Amino acid sequence: MSINSSGEMTSSQGKPHDKFPGFLRKVALVGVIVGALGSIVLTLRAGQQTPRFLLVFFVIWILSPFVALAWANIVSERWPVLTRVTLYCVTLVITLGSLAMYGKIILPPAGSPRGFVFVIVAPASWLLMAIVVPLAAFIAGRRSRQTRTIL
Repeated sequence: MSINSSGEMTSSQGKPHDKFPGFLRKVALVGVIVGALGSIVLTLRAGQQTPRFLLVFFVIWILSPFVALAWANIVSERWPVLTRVTLYCVTLVITLGSLAMYGKIILPPAGSPRGFVFVIVAPASWLLMAIVVPLAAFIAGRRSRQTRTIL
C-alpha cells in the first residue's frame, strides 16, 4: 500500500483502496446520528427542571458540533484519505466523549455544577475539530506536494 499524488491510498496494483475509509465513514455517520440523538435525550433528561426556552438553547448548543460533523462527513468524499480518516476518528471521539460526559460516565471537576458539562462539551468539541482536521489536511497537502516533486 502507498499514497499516490492525489493523496489516495493505493494497493500494489495502483487502484484506490477505500475499503477501510469507506467502512470508517459509515461508522462515523451512524456515530454522529447516535451521538446527536443520545446527547439530546441525556440533555432533556438532565434538564427536566430547566425552563423550556433555556432548554431549547442548550439543545441547539449541544447539537452544533454534531451538525458540523455530519456536514463535514457528507462533503468530505473528495478530501485526501488522511484527512477523511482523521475526520471520521474525530467524529467517533466526539460522539463517545459527549455521550460519556452527558451520561455521567466521566464526571465534571469536583465542586462544579452539573450544568458545567452541558456548557463546556460543545466548545471543546469544536476546538478539537478546529485543530485536528485542518492539521490532517495540512499534513496531507504537504505529503501530496512532496510526492509530486519527487515524481
